[in-house]
Amino acid sequence: MKTSVGATWVVHLVRVLRTLGIDVVVALPSATEGLAPRYRECGAEVVAADLDFPAQRPWQLPAVLARCRAVVARVKPDIIHTHHVGTTFVARLALGKESSTPRVFQVAGPLHLEHAVFARLELSLSGPADWWIATCRWTQDRYTQLGVARERVFQTYAGTDVSRFHPVRSGKLRKEIGLDVVTPLVGMVAYMYAPKLYLGQRCGLKGHEDFIAALGLLRRRRAEIHGVVVGGPWGDAAGYERTLRALGKKTCGDAIHFLGHRNDVPEIYPDLDLAVVPSHSENLGGAAEPLLSRVPVVATNVGGLPDIVRDGETGWLVPPRDPAKLAEAIEAAMTQPEEACRRAARGEALVRNILDAERTSREIASFCEAILRSKVAVA
Repeated sequence: MKTSVGATWVVHLVRVLRTLGIDVVVALPSATEGLAPRYRECGAEVVAADLDFPAQRPWQLPAVLARCRAVVARVKPDIIHTHHVGTTFVARLALGKESSTPRVFQVAGPLHLEHAVFARLELSLSGPADWWIATCRWTQDRYTQLGVARERVFQTYAGTDVSRFHPVRSGKLRKEIGLDVVTPLVGMVAYMYAPKLYLGQRCGLKGHEDFIAALGLLRRRRAEIHGVVVGGPWGDAAGYERTLRALGKKTCGDAIHFLGHRNDVPEIYPDLDLAVVPSHSENLGGAAEPLLSRVPVVATNVGGLPDIVRDGETGWLVPPRDPAKLAEAIEAAMTQPEEACRRAARGEALVRNILDAERTSREIASFCEAILRSKVAVA
């Protein structure tokens, strides 16, 4: 794992794998911080090893590769399971294309596949031992387009604990920001990722600027609507957060509320009338949690979002980077409350089924078992 603090879906996966009797060793940058204690509670062994690709410190790569080889030599895994592009690059570079240990890359998001250079680089490092788990249909299709055999790309989703979410309003969020129960409230829940200039990004990946612009457009027609942004800066994006707060104040005045990092998202989600997911690149992103809370969703038609936000069925889809279209869809959902509730209810039923961590983790275990059987058959 490239991080000790994110990727909570892996905790759910590890918990189920351990109940199935599968031994799991998790390599993290820290064996004590972040999610490390939770992995241990699940029954996994935690090893302190930073195995992310040092893109900003390339001179450290030889040491990182040696560290990876040392971990593999000590653990002697039957399968190496990676979840991020950087750690996948390191595992492939460290062990080589002809390694006999199967490597499974569970692709958390489609971003690197949307850029030809990075997509080709990833595939150039792969060999006969490499397999993929696509966590949305777009990703599976993309690997097929790039020439990977379909049978080597399994498709399931990053599971979650669906029991944490419920549709009951607590009123906590509205009380905190000073709104009554009838004031229309739309929200966006996402970390703030600063634009990556080397990818040609001029705005953040999650589309915060589009949400702010759409809310500003909408308030020209419906001044009573308020917006809320939940989630703080990811990594060293504190300056980007300040920029977004200033933009929000300039565009929407006191009608937009920035809450920063929160640990009570399942509790406050039902206070929203509508959740907005304006991402430019995304897997399922922030669309699953509002649907699990039976909150209507407007999302962009990118990556894996259409897997669960099905236009006209479980929500509204709009093109990315188009605040005007986003504002139109938000207004359509807000002015059709009965239809919005129907779509949200259908979306809840869908995601409670396909994103249940118990189900997705067992599917992943079956896929890995099939890989090991194929290895034995070849041998």
